[in-house]
Amino acid sequence: MVIKAIRDRKSIRNYVSKAIVSEGQIKELLEAAMLAPSACNSRPWEFIVVQNREKLEEITKIHPYTQMLTTASCAILVCADLNLQSGVSEGFFPQDCGAATQNILLQATELGLGTCWCGIYPKEDKVRAFRNLFDLPDNVVPFCVIAVGVPDEEMGSRGFYEEGKVRWVK
Repeated sequence: MVIKAIRDRKSIRNYVSKAIVSEGQIKELLEAAMLAPSACNSRPWEFIVVQNREKLEEITKIHPYTQMLTTASCAILVCADLNLQSGVSEGFFPQDCGAATQNILLQATELGLGTCWCGIYPKEDKVRAFRNLFDLPDNVVPFCVIAVGVPDEEMGSRGFYEEGKVRWVK
């Protein structure tokens, strides 16, 4: 049930060390990502699955808020290929990649996995550092990195509905 995954999703920063997220589980996350909506169905996303411990460690050195990668099983780098958007869809990659990212987070929750979304774009210094680390061309924008692993902390949302943030226009 999707509402359960939405309610249970939480940013997880502690993972069971050496726990394995299977290739099948990662493929389920990526399939969910690729089912996200995108402007004019441009599907500008690309994904890099990082399981190499040295690369994960390098990420923690260039992005101070990714320290959870020291225990996470892997990371998924969500990128946008700017060459895949033009005309009406041009410039909508943040929304497209955001939707794909949210799908990953919700699918992971359904699978009992923990995730943490760490933004890269629009911080130019981080975009540059990730481009260099993964040898990405200028048309590919690293959007975010998602830690993925077996949670070593309680799952469950911290969010709640706030009536004061809603304005009705009738």
